[in-house]
This record gives sequence, C-alpha cells and structure tokens, in this order.
Amino acid sequence: MKMKLQQLKKIGTRSVAVGAAAAAMQAHAAGTDFSTLTTGIDFSTVTTGVLAVAATLITVYVAIKGAKILMGMVRGA
Repeated sequence: MKMKLQQLKKIGTRSVAVGAAAAAMQAHAAGTDFSTLTTGIDFSTVTTGVLAVAATLITVYVAIKGAKILMGMVRGA
C-alpha cells in the first residue's frame, strides 16, 4: 500500500510539472505585451545625436583619406 502511494505521488508530481511547463509554454507563445512600458520612450533625439556624431566622423575620415591621396600624388610626381 505504501509503495502504491509513493508511485501515485510521483505520478501526481510529474503531471503537475508537465502541466506547469505546458502553461508556461502557452504563455510564452502568446507573447508578452510591453506596450505600457515602451509608449513613454522617445528615441528620436538620441537617434539624431548618434547620426550627427556619425556624420562628423565620416567627414573627418573622408578628409583624412583625401589628404592621403593628395600627398601620394605630390610625392609620386
């Protein structure tokens, strides 16, 4: 009798674990709604700042490359 109860406990524990895993999978499949957290965030100013820095760096690199080409032309002649 004691053995039967232990087996029944094991089966019950496993079924609860499987049920919890299935519920978690269903909740994950539905996806989480983060719209309440993300509606108040505006990245437009940050994007503008990052693009401005990138444009400045590109301008500097193009100027350096142009100077190297000109120096190569002067030295080669």
